[in-house]
Amino acid sequence: MFWWKNPKRSKFGRWLDQEGITQVEFAERSKVSSNTIWRICNKKDYIPSPAVLKKLMDAVKKMDKNKQIQDFFDL
Repeated sequence: MFWWKNPKRSKFGRWLDQEGITQVEFAERSKVSSNTIWRICNKKDYIPSPAVLKKLMDAVKKMDKNKQIQDFFDL
């Protein structure tokens, strides 16, 4: 767990924190820009484009096959 706790973190941001993965590390794994990952982690109402969602979920599925897009976003 990180020394800071941002109560405004999104579900995705909290999941990254629980997994011990930094935003920069996940950006590299998913091939999504670090600015976009920051938005996804810190803006609860941000919904990425379908192309970004696919990259995001492909990387998530490599770490946890049971995670679904609905676990992170209200679509």
